[in-house]
This record gives sequence, structure tokens and C-alpha cells, in this order.
Amino acid sequence: MKKLPRILTAITAALLTATSAIAQNDAPEPLSRPSYYYEVQPGEPRVVECDVAVYGGTPAGVTAAIQAAREGKKTLLLSFNQHVGGMTSGGLTATDLGKKESIGGLALEFYNRIGRKIGFRPSAAESLYREMLDEAGVNVLLGRALKSAEMKENRVLSVSMETGETVRAGMFVDATYEGDLFAAANVSYRVGREPAGVYEESLGGQWQKVSWKDVYQFCRLPLSPYVDPRNPASGLLPEISTEPHGKPGEGDFKVQAYNFRIFLTDKAGKIPFPKPGGYDPGRYALLARFLHADPGIEWMLNYTTRSMTDGPVQVRKGDSNNAGSFSSDYVGGNYRWPDGTYKPGSFTQLPPARRGLPAPLSELYELRERIFQDHVNYQQGLMHFLANDPRVPEELRDRVNRFGLDPQEFQETGYWPHQLYVREGRRMVSEYVVTQADCESRRKVDDSVGLASYAMDSHFCQRVVVEEDGVTTVRNEGGFGHGFPRPYPVSYRAIVPKMQECSNLLVPVCLSSSHVAYGSIRMEPVFMILGQSAGTVAALALDEGIAVQELDYKRLKAELENDGQRLEWQEPAATPEKLPGLVIDDSAAKTTGEWISGTLAPISGTAYLHDGNSGKGEKTVTFEVKVPKSGDYQVNLLYVANANRSTKTRVTVEVGDEKNEIVVNQRERDGNGKSLGSFRIEDAMTVTVSNLDTDGFVVVDGVQFLPK
Repeated sequence: MKKLPRILTAITAALLTATSAIAQNDAPEPLSRPSYYYEVQPGEPRVVECDVAVYGGTPAGVTAAIQAAREGKKTLLLSFNQHVGGMTSGGLTATDLGKKESIGGLALEFYNRIGRKIGFRPSAAESLYREMLDEAGVNVLLGRALKSAEMKENRVLSVSMETGETVRAGMFVDATYEGDLFAAANVSYRVGREPAGVYEESLGGQWQKVSWKDVYQFCRLPLSPYVDPRNPASGLLPEISTEPHGKPGEGDFKVQAYNFRIFLTDKAGKIPFPKPGGYDPGRYALLARFLHADPGIEWMLNYTTRSMTDGPVQVRKGDSNNAGSFSSDYVGGNYRWPDGTYKPGSFTQLPPARRGLPAPLSELYELRERIFQDHVNYQQGLMHFLANDPRVPEELRDRVNRFGLDPQEFQETGYWPHQLYVREGRRMVSEYVVTQADCESRRKVDDSVGLASYAMDSHFCQRVVVEEDGVTTVRNEGGFGHGFPRPYPVSYRAIVPKMQECSNLLVPVCLSSSHVAYGSIRMEPVFMILGQSAGTVAALALDEGIAVQELDYKRLKAELENDGQRLEWQEPAATPEKLPGLVIDDSAAKTTGEWISGTLAPISGTAYLHDGNSGKGEKTVTFEVKVPKSGDYQVNLLYVANANRSTKTRVTVEVGDEKNEIVVNQRERDGNGKSLGSFRIEDAMTVTVSNLDTDGFVVVDGVQFLPK
């Protein structure tokens, strides 16, 4: 079936708007406080029939529904809560873009229409999503919680909602952050972290050593975990795990921490940070101890990776995230969120994949509501503590109190986000599992349904007691941020279940991926990209009367590209050849020690190198350059400046018998980097960058030679 012309789409939208409005009005009234779930009294049973049913009001759910409707399918979007847009309308507007050139299709349309890719208002995002859904003629039902799925052999026949509807469709899309629909359909999945050896992932399992070793680790200070610092019998302070941690590389069932992306302002009328019911300042005793652990700690109220600095939280205009050793991430508070279960302990052999529902969905929703409210209490209490507790240094309290909740956002939930940042739930296990090898382009698929381009990124999974240099202290574990060479394709096979398990279901959010790779994929732009591709697959499979696994990829690829999806990475315009003069990219340099590839905003090529702010004195990058003709040259070190960079990066320039030692402050740059000076070069020169005695990240993107 061909796509509806835009005029027909508009007419269809107008005809369905009334239906959508009626359906929305049937939903329960929203609460005045943030809430994940509330019981409803079922209405009269009724059957709703459609071609494509999308469960989950996330960005992936929105784009899947819009795309299926634009393909001419009668489409229904069921949102668990009273909103559409998931985290994008729930506070996460400092968008994790990765490489913006990798974004196409509906995701790019959304960002173009809202007018920016980062820094928009959550309410503006939701308004635009609703507008785009209406334009496409999508029927939207809010406040719909899944009750059960009716299966016949390997197909979903219908899904039943707690409100009384039974939805029958030819194709289904599970666009939830948790994977509830595919679990109800008995599709295989995992929760937690695989051992490092399962997929040969250097970032896999516990205590990985590749990156983030020293980030948000209480400034590496010997911080006692005990109530009485000198007496282990006094017990552990709150928010420290009583479970023994595992060994490096071992897997476990722990999940990276969740938080709320609160939206702040410093303008008049701001809402003071609320004091939650049952507020217990003792919950923050570890933070209080950290705040007074050393007078030399600098509190940034923002991201930082420099030695002897910490957040402890991000406090700024707009979207404010976790940013510290003890911060808004509620480490360890979410282990049972994905499927209601959690088993302590570590393992070296991967357990069998799970199938089905360990607990009935209604019980799972009630459990999640308790976990949700515990997260509200924790994070509201944290902000109240920082703003008011006398144990917080006065200067820090004053800085926190300059901000408050934005009164223009989340008015129906007490100015607090309605969406908990579920960074990871279930992960489907299909015929293809995306792993670190995909992210690093060591393995490349030929059935792309979209590009992912953000660093592999996991928040902490546990806060535990360790012995360090003979001293018992507390450390966070499980966090990493690791770049890779270029945006990489996500396999079509990763968003469809195994054929024998379900043949008419697509999963663009909780797709088939290792924990490590999911840390890169789990970004809202990527969810929108994969959601659109899922909507296309659903429509084409319906047209052909086949299973979602059987669609000819050549046809799918042509359709996706016709709709503006970007399936293969094309080098950006700003390549080394495009910069003036002679440019030698970091990819042509010789290195010693383990450097990490970053891709967020390179000046030269598609990536840059950084030292991970670790292994000081062990790492160098050396450029051996032969100039095209002798003469005088200005030599520039190319790099991306940032507040976390080293202020004393050592660069050695060797020309003939002359050796020059230069110190560069990489928190600053002039143009594309910093000049190392002008040199007379007859034939060749060597430039060596070292991380010896540096005080932050050392970054190298290339060297540039400009003839004088």
C-alpha cells in the first residue's frame, strides 16, 4: 500500500482528532504529584482494532506511530502515563546527540521543527510530538497500562489494557523503556551486566579498567563507609551496598542508576526545592562526610573530571543531570524495576535468557510505583539537603539556592518531572546482539536501520566498600564513558525477536544488545530513529502479509532512505583535507599507552584521542611530519577545548637538532587549537604530546602546519 498523500494525511488527522480527544478524556485525571502508576477502574469492555498498535509513549513510540500512519496504516499509540515523549518531554532536553550528522528522518524533522537540537523546553517537545501525531492521524490513548497479551503460536493477536480495552492489530511495537510488551509475549531477554568474556568486551562486567576509573570516586579520598568512622561494628552509612561486590569482569544483575532530569531556573518566581514527605537528612550522611573530607575540594555544581573537584550535583538553567560521586543518581535503588526480580551475587558464566513475566504486571506496576516514589523522595531530599542543611558549607548552600524548579514546567506534577530516567530495563535477546565490537566498528552489519553515535556510557551500578592502599573506603562501580571511531549501524535483526518467539512484534527501545553497547544506543535521538524504522517495517510486513523477520532488506533500505533515514556513515565536510595548510590527523600518529577515541566534536576527521585522565606519564602521541617544501611554518596543536582538560599539557617539538618544550592550556583554544609557535622546517619535524604531570584530560586531534 502506498503512503497517504499529505493532503489525505491531514484529512485523516482531522477525522481522527475527535476520536483521539474522546479517548484521552476517558483516561483518569492526572495527579498533582509525580506518580508512575495508579490503579484505575476498568470501563465497559470494548475492542479497538487497528493495523499497527504501538505500546509506549516514548520518542520511539511516537515516531513508530507517525511513520506507520504516514505509510497509510490505521495506527494506535498507547501511552502508559498521561504524556507522550518519554524523557524528551520528561526533562532530558540537553540532548545526547553524538554526531548530529548521523540523525535523519523523523528525528531530524522533530529537531528542525522545534528549532534546536538541545536546550528546548520539555513542554515544547510534548506539544510538538502531539502536533505531529495529530497531523499523521494517529489515535492516541493515554493512561493505558498493559494487562496481558493474547498469543497464538508465535503471534500477538491482541493486548488487553487495565482500562478495559482489548486492542487487536496485525503488527505491534513495544516502545517502552522496560520491555513490558515483549516480556508479556514471552520473548527472551536479559537484565543486568554480562561477564566481560561473553562478548569479549573490555568494558564488560564489573570493575572495567578502560575509562572513568577516577571519575566521581569521592576524589580518591579515604572516606570511611561506617557510621562511626573508626568502628566497622557501627554499620554502614545509608546508600552504601551491604552486598559484596564481584571481581573484575564478572557479571551481575545490577542495573545502572536512574534519576530525574529536573528543570531549573534562577529567575524570579522559581519554586524552592521541596522538602519531601518523610524527609530523612540521615540519608545523606555519606555526602555530608564527603563535603568536609578535605578543604581543598572544589565544588563545581556541574560536570567535572579534574582532580579534587566534584559536583556534587548539576545545578544550572534547564535540564540538570547527575554530576558527582554522591549525586542525583540513586545508585542501587532500581534493581527490581525492569521485571520485578533481583538476585544478588556475581557470575562468570552467562545465565540462560529469561522469558515471560516473573510477576504479574499489576504487581510489577505497584512495585515500580514504590520505587518511583523512593526516587522522588531521594532526589527531592537531596536537593533540599543541599539547599538547607547546616552540614552543607554556607557558600555551597547559597549557590544551590540561587536556583529552583521552573514554574513553567511540569505544573500538573508539582513542577517535578513526570518521567523517571529509566536508563536501562530489559534487553531483548534476538538472533543478533549488538556489542562493543559493533560500537567500535570492528564488526559491521549490512542491514542497518539507523545509526548510533554516542559514546558507550553507563552510570554507576553499585556503591560498595573496598580496600584501597590498605584503607577501607567507599567507591562507586559500573560507570564508564568510552568513545569509538565513528557512528555505527544498528542491525535490523536487533529490533525484531527470534522468529520462533514472535513474528509480528518490533522492539526499537529494549533491543537486542549487550549492556555495554546499550550504553551507546540508549539515547533519545537513536530511539526516534529506530522507532521510525520499526514503523516502516510494520507497515511493509503488513502489506506483504509476512513476518517482520522476513522482509526483504533491499526493499526496507530503499524505503528508509526515501524517508530521510541515514543508514551509513558519511564522512563530514570538516575532514583534514578541508582545513587550511597541511593537517595530520591523530589517526596517522604513533601512540604509547592506551588512548581512548572520542567522537563528540572532533575538529579533524571523525574522532580524536584523549588519555582518559589516567595513566599519567605513561602515554604519548607522536606526529612525524615531512613538509612539502622547506620554509617557515606556524604549527598548531588541534584539540577540542573543555573545562575538564589539562592546563599543563606538555608538547615537545623537534626540528633538526633543536628541541622545544611547550606547555599548553587545553581549557582554552584560539580557533581550532593553540599555536605551538613558528619554526623553520627544512625537511621534517616531530611533535610529541605527553600526559606527564597533567591536571586533566589530554586531548589530541591533530597538528596543522600553516606556511608563513
